This record gives sequence, structure tokens and C-alpha cells, in this order.
Amino acid sequence: MSVIYSTLTSAINKISDEFHKSFLFTTIFSILSFIENEWVNSYFKKLYPDENFLSFLNKNKILKDYLFHPLIVIFLFAIFLLLSLKRLSQSLTITLLIAFVAFIIGATILPRYFLRNPSENMINFNRKDIYSIGFCLILISIVFFFVSIATVGGIPLLKPSIRYLLKPIFTMPVFLIIPGTCLVASAYLKDFQDKNITRSQARFRFIFLLVMDCALLLLLGYRTPLLAAFLIIIIIGFCGNIVSLWEVVVGGLVGIGAIIGIGYFRSLGEMTITSSTSPIYTLQSRADFTLHVLDLLDFLGGNFGLTHGKLLASAIPGSELGPRMMVGKLIAWRTEVTVTPSLIGQMIVDFGKFGVFVEMCILGFILGIGFKIMQKTKDFFYIGIYSLILTYSILGIETGILDIQVLLYFAIAIFIYLISIIKSRN
Repeated sequence: MSVIYSTLTSAINKISDEFHKSFLFTTIFSILSFIENEWVNSYFKKLYPDENFLSFLNKNKILKDYLFHPLIVIFLFAIFLLLSLKRLSQSLTITLLIAFVAFIIGATILPRYFLRNPSENMINFNRKDIYSIGFCLILISIVFFFVSIATVGGIPLLKPSIRYLLKPIFTMPVFLIIPGTCLVASAYLKDFQDKNITRSQARFRFIFLLVMDCALLLLLGYRTPLLAAFLIIIIIGFCGNIVSLWEVVVGGLVGIGAIIGIGYFRSLGEMTITSSTSPIYTLQSRADFTLHVLDLLDFLGGNFGLTHGKLLASAIPGSELGPRMMVGKLIAWRTEVTVTPSLIGQMIVDFGKFGVFVEMCILGFILGIGFKIMQKTKDFFYIGIYSLILTYSILGIETGILDIQVLLYFAIAIFIYLISIIKSRN
């Protein structure tokens, strides 16, 4: 395995080096270096509040040390459910309780018995390798971005009707910008930890990565990958002491306000609500729909499931129906629509309440082990990989963890964590 990794990273490093030596990228990085220096030495930057702004927040140990603990997934899931005006059925209430208890066991109890000394016998990743892999992933996503807009003859953000003409075979590689950003940001975090760059330089590079992600993903008209980019940058930045606690809290409040505001005014424009309707109605309606779907899936899945793994397997490219289309067929007999089944929807349909307990326990354990390693080692790579899987766990509260690339990220994380657990026992 190490031979394969060495060969692969050697080839990727050569590709990355060649691009960095090219006239185009030399020019781009020279311009960015100039802007970065101007940013770092800017007078206006001094007017920006420092990390001690709203210092009372730092006195809260839970926020300071455990803000991005795996249990944030359960906390946000519960808030999402509370937004709904729909009353939970007795069966779904039991299923949700099983899910929450199983996740808590997996995230907080099971990790205690593994990796008692995570800093010892850990796999160490080279900063250059991680940066080169991330850089190449970003290059691939940029290439396919231009291929995507060329195939539909325009920019979906400016022509919303052509968004539905985008082909997944071309748009899926664009989403590689998310793990690419994660790895490059992790490499910059390593530079900051080694004091090769200042905190201001690291913050500028994080902002640049985020702006680049926003530009590509927003122009294609996608919102969920855009949220993923925001979350990854925030989690890596906060866990790496590049982003302050007050910035995360204020940014979160602004983000929630933006989601409510955009949804409200968009609904007004589409005349699906009136001006007298509550601004949070759009969130409530989405929560209502999600619970309605969960109720139907819970009825179908019962205690031991209906599809027995077929729904999860439908995420594999080449399947007749994708997982969300399969959910649409199950609950409405319509294969032309996609329905988001939430975090536990797939678990219910595939393996019922029993499957919910097992899979939520496994998900909690993966995140729990990742958090433990990250907290103990403060290693740049483990901060990055944990940020990636936590981000998609949070987004999966509504969408589910069903996309093949997201499942691949989790598979890679599981593989790395398992090797770490095995090595720690030697």
C-alpha cells in the first residue's frame, strides 16, 4: 500500500510542480502574493476586531473546546425537526430516539476504548503530498466547470432554465473542488503551525479559497456544495486557531439570517407565499416535507427494512436509478423526481429500525474517533479529514449521505482511522 501511495503522490507532485512553474501560474501566484502582502500590511485590516472581540464567548468551555464535536450533528438535527409544524408519529419518534441514542453511543462512549495515545504510531502525511493532491483536484474541478458551461451554452446562474441541462458526468468532477479546498487549506494550516506564514497570511489564503469556491459553485447554481465550502473553511480555521470563536458565532448567525432571507424573498418572487407569511415559513415547510418523507419511509422500513442495502448501492454510478430517485419511486411511484430522505432515511428503508441503530452508531464512531485524533494530535491532515466528514454529516441531516463521492470521502476516512487503530495496538 505504501508503494502505491508513494508512486501516486510522486506523479501528482510532478504534475503540481510543472503547473506551478508555468507562466500562467507563476503570474497568478505573483499577483496573489502582492495582494496578500497588501492585505497583511493594510491599515484597514487593523480596524477589524481581533480574536479577543466578544471575549465573553471564550469563557464558555463548551463553545471553545467542543463547538465542532460530533454531537453537533444531533443538535442541529433536533433543531431542524423542531422547526416542523407536523406532529411526529409514534413509530417515527421511536426511530429518531434510536438514532440519537445510537449516535451518542458511537460518538462519545466507544472511542474511549480506542487510541488511548493517538499521538503515538499515527500515520504522518507529508505537507507537500497533501497540497499537491488538493491542488490537482482543484485543477480538475476548474476544467470541468468550463466543460459544464460549454455543454449547456451559458452560465446557469444567469440562465436558471439551463441548470437542468447540466450533465452529472461533467458536474460531479466540479465538486472535487470541495475536498481539494480541504486539502490545500490543511496544507496552509501546516504552514501556519510551522510558523512559515503568519495568521493573517493563512486567513487571506482561506478567504481566497472560499471566494474561488463560491465563484465556481454559485455560477453553476448549486447551493449545497457552496455550504460545504463554507463549513469546511470555518471548521478547519476554527480547529486550527485561524478563525476566532466570535467569527464562527457571528458568521453562523449571519448565515442563518441569509438562508431565511433568501428563502423568504425567493418564495415571494415565486408567489408561493405572501408578505404576511412568517419569514421562517420556508424553513418550516422544508422541515415538514422532510418529516413527511421520513414518516413514509419509516412505515415502509419497519423494524428490519425493505430494500436491504439496495438504496445505498444505488449510489454507485451506472445504477438504473439514483438513491434520491429511488426514494421518489418508493413513496410516490415517480422516477423523474428526486427526494431527499434526510440522514436516517436510507437507513430506515434499507434495514429498518435495526439498521438505524447500527448505522448511526457507526457514523457516530467514525466522527468520534476523528474528533479524538484531531484533538490529541492537532495534526493538519487529521483536522482536514475530520472537517470534511463532519461537514457532509451536517449537510446530510436533510440530504442524506448518498452521493458516491461523499461515500468515498467517508471510506477513505474509515480506512485511515482503522490503520491508526491497528497501529496503536502494536
